[in-house]
Amino acid sequence: MASSTLDRVPRGARIFLDATIFVYHATAASGQCRSLLERCETGDIQGVTSVVVVAEVAHRLMAIGAVAKGLVAGKGIVKKLRAKPALVRSLHVYQEQVERIPLMGIDVLGIDMGVLLRSAAVRREHGLLVNDSLVVAAAHAAGVSMLASADGDFERIRDLQLYAPSDLA
Repeated sequence: MASSTLDRVPRGARIFLDATIFVYHATAASGQCRSLLERCETGDIQGVTSVVVVAEVAHRLMAIGAVAKGLVAGKGIVKKLRAKPALVRSLHVYQEQVERIPLMGIDVLGIDMGVLLRSAAVRREHGLLVNDSLVVAAAHAAGVSMLASADGDFERIRDLQLYAPSDLA
């Protein structure tokens, strides 16, 4: 299906949220991502995500937070963080942001072995990486046919309507 913009998600929709939506909201990179999450919080739409997505958000926001605080720079951010556990222990803002996700009216779904196994078929058919294939498999398992993401790779998934932010630099 062709993609549409986040501001076109219909009222009452049930939509699966990818990590990019949370990351661009937390970093203030997209007002459309912020607005979408506000709509979830008010109940205008029903946001759904998975624990795998939340873990990806935590990982990415931890790295972004370390760079923003000037604790690490350049390439190999994760490798640098791995080598400095004391530095990792000092990071906490990302965790506060992650803990807010279910408080925004977002249903966070678990991933069972069946979803994991079905994600392999998604990878074979569409050439997605593991976490992206888990997003598709989890959305399908939850009976959700709409996906919010800034990741254009999801345009290859014909049975999911993709909604993407159009206000990214």
